[in-house]
Amino acid sequence: MSIREAVADDWPRIWPFWHRIVAAADTYAWDPDTSEEDARALWMAPGKQVFVAEDSSGVVVGSAYVTPNYGGPAADVANAGFMVDPDRTGQGIGRALAEHILRTAKDDGYRAMVFNAVVETNPAVKLWMSLGFEIVGTVPYAYAHPTQGRVGLHIMHRAL
Repeated sequence: MSIREAVADDWPRIWPFWHRIVAAADTYAWDPDTSEEDARALWMAPGKQVFVAEDSSGVVVGSAYVTPNYGGPAADVANAGFMVDPDRTGQGIGRALAEHILRTAKDDGYRAMVFNAVVETNPAVKLWMSLGFEIVGTVPYAYAHPTQGRVGLHIMHRAL
């Protein structure tokens, strides 16, 4: 597997799993009915560094971005998003993307990373904790999970 900066032509290869993940409505606090055009604007927005993970045959199997979470005097706190093709989970792709993003953010001068709305039932919470993130707060019952009812949204932080 290799990780590289995404280019505009990668979007058609990201969109199928992006849509599948967001439409499932169990891990991302984004509208499950997000159009492809709006999804592209969210994921590939100017100012975001976007990366793709490719398998050995060049198939895009995941994507991630890093961007400032705040502006002004707090612009050195990063935010990131991660998506791995659901058919490829459990292969270390998410961890590899996360480690890449953490290194990139640190190299770019960010001093910390914050995730603003991690669905508390998201299996990735364990990954983030294993990479040194802490839950600094939880907004109780903020997320209408399609199978588990109302669950909390974690705010997670890690110094870089």
